[in-house]
Amino acid sequence: MKAVVLDTDDRFHLTEMPDPIPGPGEVAIRVSHAGVQYGDVLARDGHFPLPRPFVPGFEAAGEIVAVGDGVAATRVGERVVALIDGGGYAEMVTAPGVLTIDATGVDPRTAGGFGWVTPTAYDLIHTTARVRTGDRVLIHAAAGGVGALAGQFAAAAGAARIVGVVGNAGQVEPARGFGYHEVLVRDRFPAALGDERFDVILDPIGGATRVANLARLAPHGRIAVYGNIASFEPITVSANDLLMQGQSLLTYNSSLASQTRPERLADSASRAMALVADGSVRIDVTAEYGLADVETAIADLADGRTHGKVVVRVG
Repeated sequence: MKAVVLDTDDRFHLTEMPDPIPGPGEVAIRVSHAGVQYGDVLARDGHFPLPRPFVPGFEAAGEIVAVGDGVAATRVGERVVALIDGGGYAEMVTAPGVLTIDATGVDPRTAGGFGWVTPTAYDLIHTTARVRTGDRVLIHAAAGGVGALAGQFAAAAGAARIVGVVGNAGQVEPARGFGYHEVLVRDRFPAALGDERFDVILDPIGGATRVANLARLAPHGRIAVYGNIASFEPITVSANDLLMQGQSLLTYNSSLASQTRPERLADSASRAMALVADGSVRIDVTAEYGLADVETAIADLADGRTHGKVVVRVG
């Protein structure tokens, strides 16, 4: 099979590899599309301790062609999305059966964009921050894969006001179509909000933005942290100060959930998939690259040249 390998030279190389064989509890998938996500940037930049050479790609869509022990043979032929820990940028990949989600009724390109971002957005809104009717919600990286979906999930949950923050002016209009009442460019945050406070803030940014978010949190508000795009420098938060205002700082780690509570993550993914399949939620696939262009796709994501969800066409 053809696969893209990230090697010790920090470059991506298209090469030939043996087809993988599913082990116990696994399925083998013929990949049609693979999603591009920020984990690919972190892997490229050495933030994940992954041995090289390594086939990146943490989400794949396609058809199950074989199953290992413990997986029902009736799953062969099923159209699926798989949440994986690597190997997606290849014509074939193995995946845990429990994290291989039925994608019947979803076209292959959209399924390729489902990936980790959709269950992450679903859990951030419904499980972690628990957005309620009437809540005011602030979402950073609003034009990204998670942000585009989180805005829609927040609107469906009954949020009264949803404000998005994006990295550059070119991302403002694309973000407006995903349930946001207002979209700000990052250099206008937080000044453009005046004294406004929010019940829920989704923060994948970190650094100074995280400090500013704490100052924008309403009494009994919840900040959900799920990344550190800007900085890995730790931010010190006073639990006493949070307590006085009844506020909460929560974290969400979908990769950890896949290892410790895979059934729960799969349940959220299946619920989110149902909303995609019936048209309640739209996955905005805005760019498609070929397998030979994985390096460009990841660089474009890292440099903010994309919005919505980016996929690699494999099959």
